[in-house]
Amino acid sequence: MSEESFGQALRRHRRAAGLSQAQLAQELHLDQGNLSRYENDRQRPEPATVDALDALLCAGGELRSLTSATTPQPATRGIPAAGAVHPGDETDAMELARRVAASDISTETLAQLEMAFDDLATAYPASSPHDLLPRLREHLGYISQLIDAPRKTLAAHRHLLVLGGWFSLLAATVHIDLNQHAPATARLRTAAGLATHAEQDEIRAWCYETEAWRTLTGGDYRRAAELSRHAQSIAPSGSSAEIQATAQEGRARARLGDADATYRTVERVHSLSAHLPKPVPAEHHYRYDPGKAAAYTATTLAWLGDPEGEQHARQVIARFRPTNDVHPWPRRYATAHLDLALCAARNGRLDEAADAAQTAIESGQVAPSNWWRAREVVNHVTAGKLPTAGELQDSYRTMTSP
Repeated sequence: MSEESFGQALRRHRRAAGLSQAQLAQELHLDQGNLSRYENDRQRPEPATVDALDALLCAGGELRSLTSATTPQPATRGIPAAGAVHPGDETDAMELARRVAASDISTETLAQLEMAFDDLATAYPASSPHDLLPRLREHLGYISQLIDAPRKTLAAHRHLLVLGGWFSLLAATVHIDLNQHAPATARLRTAAGLATHAEQDEIRAWCYETEAWRTLTGGDYRRAAELSRHAQSIAPSGSSAEIQATAQEGRARARLGDADATYRTVERVHSLSAHLPKPVPAEHHYRYDPGKAAAYTATTLAWLGDPEGEQHARQVIARFRPTNDVHPWPRRYATAHLDLALCAARNGRLDEAADAAQTAIESGQVAPSNWWRAREVVNHVTAGKLPTAGELQDSYRTMTSP
């Protein structure tokens, strides 16, 4: 059996990932014609492109090994005997050092990309997913171009892999918010692959935590708990990823009705986050702070059916209540109203439940991935045959219509 070529392996991994040539080219911002030539072994991609392909397709280094295996090896004939000195040895060494240090990517460019990511991660809690996605795509395209830059230091290359991992992770989260699951899967796969190459366990942990949230919203609560536990196992100790993954496990336990495990997890989240400083910038999606624990507790206890969930929800609403038509962190404000609505509905206060759900819907800040939470309250109100049920149903249909 003949050995598989790079192109054959690339085609096999692409098909295994369920991607067409056009889809793969779009994900990596490549020309589809070039990708076709790669698969037919008529053109060899740059090493950085091979790295990106290997990461996105989760090839485990196979694509890189196939390219390195065909790289011409330096000749060994004519190597001078030990002790021989050739003119230019010193300058050759200096030139090699200069070329290693040479880079088309400045530290300022990398710093600007870091700032751009922080801006987007901070904007995330209060922004429409539709507004964020084009900006994320733009930055990912630029990072892809930089990865293909012919001259860069190893440190710059690794830095770009880390940045690509973070941007891909946030893009996956936004796709999930929009219920766009195919691109979300591709983005998560890319983020995890880049994190593995860059040896960034925190990004890897966030990938599992994000998948846990998606799985939870799909109703597979036991699997969500398992994914959350795995995220905790690989997250750096005390990191925001560890805390958020713990919180995600608590939500899953609450949906499963496992009260003891839920309360233990809530206590652990508060213990882990109690001494954290307020992150700068504030409300960064990937930096946990004690303020997030209050909103998390409201949702978790509301799902468990604990009456204390209502108290926590009211505290979050009071803290983030809009003033002068300005919504600070509006998504959290809307979510707290859904928590309050669920608590009220379960306690038979259907009028209050309908009002709270209506406020959440009218805020315009209930992401598609959270529509199911609003529907849960609508079903309670409808079953109670409340006079205002029709109005709430109309609002829900308007929110969820294309």
